Amino acid sequence: MQGSTPKPHAVVIGSGFGGLAAAVRLGARGYRVTVLEKLDAPGGRAYVHRINGFTFDAGPTVITAPFLLEELWTLAGRRMSDDIDMRPVTPFYRIRFHDGALFDYTGDAAAMRKEVAALAPGDVEGYERFLRTSEEIFRVGFEELAHVPFGSWWDMAKIVPDMVKLESYRSVYNLVAKHVKDDRLRQVMSFHPLLVGGNPFSTTSIYTLIAFLERKWGVHFPMGGTGALVKGLVRLIEGQGGEVRCNAEVRRILLDGRRARGVELQNGERIEAEVVVSNADSAWTYRHLVDDNVRKRWTNERLEKQRYSMGLFVWYFGTKRTYEDVAHHTICLGPRYEGLLDDIFQRHVLADDFSLYLHRPTATDPSLAPEGCDAFYVLSPVPNLASGTNWEREAEPYRKKVERYLATTLMPGLEKEIVASRVTHPQEFQDRLLSFRGAAFGMEPVLTQSAFFRPHNESEDVERLYIVGAGTHPGAGLPGVLSSARVLDRLVPDASSLH
Repeated sequence: MQGSTPKPHAVVIGSGFGGLAAAVRLGARGYRVTVLEKLDAPGGRAYVHRINGFTFDAGPTVITAPFLLEELWTLAGRRMSDDIDMRPVTPFYRIRFHDGALFDYTGDAAAMRKEVAALAPGDVEGYERFLRTSEEIFRVGFEELAHVPFGSWWDMAKIVPDMVKLESYRSVYNLVAKHVKDDRLRQVMSFHPLLVGGNPFSTTSIYTLIAFLERKWGVHFPMGGTGALVKGLVRLIEGQGGEVRCNAEVRRILLDGRRARGVELQNGERIEAEVVVSNADSAWTYRHLVDDNVRKRWTNERLEKQRYSMGLFVWYFGTKRTYEDVAHHTICLGPRYEGLLDDIFQRHVLADDFSLYLHRPTATDPSLAPEGCDAFYVLSPVPNLASGTNWEREAEPYRKKVERYLATTLMPGLEKEIVASRVTHPQEFQDRLLSFRGAAFGMEPVLTQSAFFRPHNESEDVERLYIVGAGTHPGAGLPGVLSSARVLDRLVPDASSLH
């Protein structure tokens, strides 16, 4: 309109859930938003692979705290239920122990008490105590801290008394072990950090809040897969007048002194912006997109010294028959727990044994596979690239080992049923998804790398540069990355103030 002032421009690097959520929030606050994605389709870790009629969500498959997604639709003037059919999943997880025993982990208090009593009769009271502790930690860790920017020491100092009271100095496993004695129940109650890149034996016990978070809001799955959420968010951005550009890899962030003023793409194109938000891996953002001479805090030396999450080996496969006995989410625990985690996180060696997460989305949405077929992905936590593993050589033998295990436990005759297959491993996480060291979840969520000690949502080194996603506060997992975008509401200036 003639005479009107153009909206200030915000550029978002990367179209993972953190970047898409940030774009919706910035659009709602009056910015003209451009999202730039390196790959040929949006989603980042939540990219969608389509093979032989099968649809495979590449990344997140466990939807918790759905209100964080609903909020984005509301900000864009819509209702999520008009665009997304979200279904509750139960059990949340079926856990299979190495000896074949099963434990159905659900949100139903009576059913859980019964499962615990069957597994470890002496631990029922301890389990109930643990859940009450998880709720207390949730009240502080999620409701009070997840959306605080933690830009200063004072932000951190204010919460220290609560952190001490809630025993945040303990690890997740250590806090669980304080309440329950049975070794198998300890594994059941402590595996959650692995969903966000942490070792239960070193991740701060703040992450035990996940147990209560799941109990409170449940575990969900969107019909059409998490790719349907990505599509829905892109439509929200476009409905606000924003744009999502694919095949647009950023080479560097342009600076005016110490202030971000836009980006330059690999093809040389320059895009000016008043605000730059990076949803790229935080270590990658600083090492590759920000000039060395302006980095005082996140220098290469400092980034090298951080502890990074494990890597992931993921095999996506489709079968020409269905496996009705397999739940939507299955966790197969191997013969070792602490020893295997030591190999992955401390020793950085690729072990002969493994624990697996098996995802069967067709248990909830059969449309993700051709009729009479099933879609799966199976994920194995493995060391990141600090292990020196040559994945070009190891990927196929490792896949075959996983296939043999599944065929002899949950999926008889699997070898003869496969009609679609794709593998992802830490080398691809580094090369394709630009994750430093191929770490699937950024920096490891230990206490000394949490809150104030993670790369800040408002860059310490560059003005008007903001960070969202797994590598910043509050951390990985869908609630974490959506909350990182929510934090920006308190940091990014209103569009009206930039005119």
